[in-house]
Amino acid sequence: MRVSAQIELGLPPAEAWRRLLAWEDQITWIEDAVSVRVLTSHRGGAGVIVAVRTRVLGVPLLTDRLEVTVWDPPRRLVMAHRSLVRGVGEWLLQPVGGGTRFTWTEDLALPVPILGELLLLAYRPFMHRLMRSSLSNLKRMVHQQA
Repeated sequence: MRVSAQIELGLPPAEAWRRLLAWEDQITWIEDAVSVRVLTSHRGGAGVIVAVRTRVLGVPLLTDRLEVTVWDPPRRLVMAHRSLVRGVGEWLLQPVGGGTRFTWTEDLALPVPILGELLLLAYRPFMHRLMRSSLSNLKRMVHQQA
């Protein structure tokens, strides 16, 4: 399942990157995140592992372990999902005028053949709404802090 959303932020890419990668603060804008903890001694670069307690349909249901596989500041972050949910998430930051276009894409799979695909297909519209709402929260937070 692939889901993507994007938004323009009134920040240069370097500042947008700094705010996005304030790991523990992600719960203030990511709709389904209950908690975010960095599990490695280093907080930046490939190999960082993050545990994200996540709500599914509003219920804190699982902890997703994510590992940074691509760290290219301030342009691109790729994280591999290493728990029940598999796949990759990508954050792409592109300069646009005086700001940044932020694109968030998730390519996800469940390890249960056919049933996993059907579950993710059913969950896809909800996930897309969550991502769009999260990006709106981020934009509102950026404007309030400006």
